[in-house]
Amino acid sequence: MTSLIVTRTTTCALIVVTLLAAHAANAQDKPFQPEVGQPGKDVVWVPTPENMVEKMLDLAQVTPKDFVVDLGSGDGRNVIAAAKRGADALGVEYNPNMVELSRRNATTAGVAEKAKFVQGDMYEADFSKANVLALFLLPSNLLVLRPKFLELRPGSRIVSNTFYIEEWQPDQTVTVDDCISWCTAILYIVPAKVGGTWKLPQGELTLTQKYQMLSGTLTSGNQKTEVTGRLKGDQITFLAGGQEYTGQLRGNTIDGTVKAKTGASSSWSATKVN
Repeated sequence: MTSLIVTRTTTCALIVVTLLAAHAANAQDKPFQPEVGQPGKDVVWVPTPENMVEKMLDLAQVTPKDFVVDLGSGDGRNVIAAAKRGADALGVEYNPNMVELSRRNATTAGVAEKAKFVQGDMYEADFSKANVLALFLLPSNLLVLRPKFLELRPGSRIVSNTFYIEEWQPDQTVTVDDCISWCTAILYIVPAKVGGTWKLPQGELTLTQKYQMLSGTLTSGNQKTEVTGRLKGDQITFLAGGQEYTGQLRGNTIDGTVKAKTGASSSWSATKVN
């Protein structure tokens, strides 16, 4: 009798082990599917709604000439949408399962040649060649990355879903109609670095820069005039004494046009002193 019980117990145990092994094998064979809210290294995964993806890319004016990067790219939708517009695009994602899912999604969408994905830490990633960033990150993430953002080429566009970059005033903000959540697209244009002193034929221009916003003085002889202005990439505009100065930064020089109160225009130029 004891022998029979042992045999039955052993048989049941073997059946359970076999079923568990089969279940594990099936789980391994099943393609990875992410769940909204699943934890990640620095953020939980929440996908950007498809209409917001398009709104963000519209706001950044993405074209086939652009190189678009998404940090924390999730299932790859920002990258794939940019690739569909003809842009070269790269997603940096820490979760290797998400990377594989993104690659499958890119293949399904027919843009695998344009949409690339790498596994890595977004804080360590080299995205210096990007001229567009399409992001859905928390303010704390954006703050850590902000110094790298400001080192991108002047005129590069950063478009963020919902969350702002601390202290940096957006260049433009738009909302998606008929939207329930994650409805705001926020655009930042990386400004050139113009803070310091510039020599003009008629005097000296001193500029203080906070992101794209400018203040300072224009000195001509004994007269000092307050300056207020802003940058859009390497394009500068400022007011001084009722005159509007516009120009383009090229290395250590600025060339442009000044418009007087009367409406008359003339050229102006400046060279960086320090």
